[in-house]
Amino acid sequence: MWILFTLLAASMQAVRNACQKELSKEVSVLGVTLARFIYASPLAALYLLGLYQYQAAALPVFSASFAGYLLAASVMQILATALMVVLFKQKNYAIGVGLAKSEAIFAAVLGVLFFASVLSPLGWIGVGVGAIAVFLLSGVRNLTELPLKTVAIGAASGAAFALTSLWIREASLALGLPFPYGAAWVLLFVISCQTLLLLGYLLIRDRAVLVALWQRPRLTLLTSFFSCIGSLGWFTAMSLESVPLVKTLGQVEVLFTLLISVFWFKEKLKRTDLLGLALVVLAAVLVMWA
Repeated sequence: MWILFTLLAASMQAVRNACQKELSKEVSVLGVTLARFIYASPLAALYLLGLYQYQAAALPVFSASFAGYLLAASVMQILATALMVVLFKQKNYAIGVGLAKSEAIFAAVLGVLFFASVLSPLGWIGVGVGAIAVFLLSGVRNLTELPLKTVAIGAASGAAFALTSLWIREASLALGLPFPYGAAWVLLFVISCQTLLLLGYLLIRDRAVLVALWQRPRLTLLTSFFSCIGSLGWFTAMSLESVPLVKTLGQVEVLFTLLISVFWFKEKLKRTDLLGLALVVLAAVLVMWA
């Protein structure tokens, strides 16, 4: 079951990223980030209501630890998404996503250091392969040409997404509800929290961004829709299985991204780009096997 939800999440996220890239041509970074959440809360609420209509279950008991995980995950995902949008402006679409997909590597490392996960020697080999992949995806021939800014943004985005995933899993487990109710509650609260935080900030600091989103309803709605379905897949999968396993399998998003990059954006990839993306997938498989 977790495999099916992960594949759903990876495919929806690839389409959502494409929508965000299109939107980023006319809307600021924070505006594109808000588009990911602004229409997603009603969809998440309908999904949760549908679950309880289909089969009754206990209501959650919220704790201070749940609230802490929820707030931390919400803020970190906003940061991660903003960094990814910035990354789109640094490299082409497929390469930008490839760098951000270092998330799987960070999920394994941070999981071992702070979340009681276990990583075998084979897993650490996967981490090394991932580092090589990032170098290849930078599009340079030697270290002296390495665009450190692009790599740093990609690594920061990946680390932020990894922390988001780890905290989301902890929040879901803290509720103690059966599958898939815990994930559905976390999905609703995280999206609602993110929407309120960003919306409040932009209302105070930059209302022009909200006007820009209002003037592009179709693309904004599509971004929110695919984001919600993708998050539903991620949250549910991570409530069933550990984050490193989910995120490493989720690297199949790179393949969907390649197809979108070539056939939608008409971008050309060099041989080293393809090799780097392939190594990202290999690193993910190594960590998963570990």
